[in-house]
Amino acid sequence: MRQAGDWKDYEVIATGDGQKLERWGKVYLLRPDPQVIWHAKQPLERYPSLNARYVAEQRVGEKWEMIKPVPETWYVEWNGLKFGLKLMKGFKHTGLFPEQAANWKEMMRLIEEAHRPVNVLNLFAYTGGASLACLKAGASVTHVDAATAMVARAKENAALSGLADRPCRYIIDDCAKFVQREIRRGKKYDAIIMDPPSFGRGPNGELWKIEQSLDDLLALTKGVLSDRPLFYLINSYTTGLQPTVIKNLLTLHFGDLGGEATAYEVTLPTKEGIDLPCGCSGLMTF
Repeated sequence: MRQAGDWKDYEVIATGDGQKLERWGKVYLLRPDPQVIWHAKQPLERYPSLNARYVAEQRVGEKWEMIKPVPETWYVEWNGLKFGLKLMKGFKHTGLFPEQAANWKEMMRLIEEAHRPVNVLNLFAYTGGASLACLKAGASVTHVDAATAMVARAKENAALSGLADRPCRYIIDDCAKFVQREIRRGKKYDAIIMDPPSFGRGPNGELWKIEQSLDDLLALTKGVLSDRPLFYLINSYTTGLQPTVIKNLLTLHFGDLGGEATAYEVTLPTKEGIDLPCGCSGLMTF
């Protein structure tokens, strides 16, 4: 288990009844969490500072319910990296997964201790948390995501963090098709990160189902891995995929390159004194 416990602008205040109460800077949100199967000690929707809650009910659909004003965009910071947040219409997300700070910290350490140029490929890169961490550590990054708006926000976050001048290519594309083109171009990467969704579609309607597609994508990415790889990181929020599944995939595809795979739950601490599970990750280091 790895805990992302070094946040100052983010915290989980309380959990219960399928929900988590969070502080994002000065904004307090109540969001659904399917892992929270225990009862709350007190009604979370009555928290005095609550700004908004995400409602996902059959009679009303899914939407943000505003209780107090929320800025259209507000900002949080982690170790010098700054992120713009928004309440996303029709989605419970803000544009950031704070638990991934546990992985950002480890990737930064690996890059800094490599003492050589490191070229990183970040697939399903979203709003750029991992990309920014790698850039700050001194790597060059290729940031790939199928969603135009998310890539734009990644660029904005890089600028907010003072990293706009660092070597980063921002690519709007289907991840598998991009990797295929990189193979034809002979492009190589020393580190690969992927944070795939459970289900999704590419910009031209390409279908992605993690259980059916992940193995093939890992096999494909081996064609862009350099002769001196540093690490390979996979994140999964799919409840049915245990950490050992991710570890097995990494070992089967890259074990012959001399790497060692580990897999673990990623968690966030809560003010209740418990760890909130937030998916799993697999990391292979070479």
